[in-house]
Amino acid sequence: MRAKGIEALHMKTGLLIPAIAMLAACQQPATLSVDKAWVRLSPVADAPASAYFTLKGGAKDETLTRVEAPEAARAEMHERVSKAGIESMADLKLVALRAGDQVVFAPGGKHVMLFGLQPSAQPGKTTPLVFTFASGQKITVSAKVVPPGGTAPSD
Repeated sequence: MRAKGIEALHMKTGLLIPAIAMLAACQQPATLSVDKAWVRLSPVADAPASAYFTLKGGAKDETLTRVEAPEAARAEMHERVSKAGIESMADLKLVALRAGDQVVFAPGGKHVMLFGLQPSAQPGKTTPLVFTFASGQKITVSAKVVPPGGTAPSD
């Protein structure tokens, strides 16, 4: 009788332990990251290229303060805005990122203009982007380079 009780307890706890481990894994704090980075070259010589990516928030709120491109003379964050039917670009000094949320930089919206991109940035290659956050954290990613008119790489 006692052996059956222990066996029953083992069966219950044997199933319970993996369930608890899975639940704990789901509740791990998210990690701040930058995903799906790509750069579209300009069809006009000496015109800036554009960088796109997805920011994914970590366990706490964060603020993107700067994006740098070592292979470009300078990088500026912008956002396309529409006022009274007129489209324009506005500078973005900071980008708020709530914990666990994401902010997408995509054509027609937020983007980073890369001025003076070196000729070594060619379609099919990658170029580094460095993201600096208010907390002091920096993330460096390799952005895939696509030709003028190209679309986001599928991977």
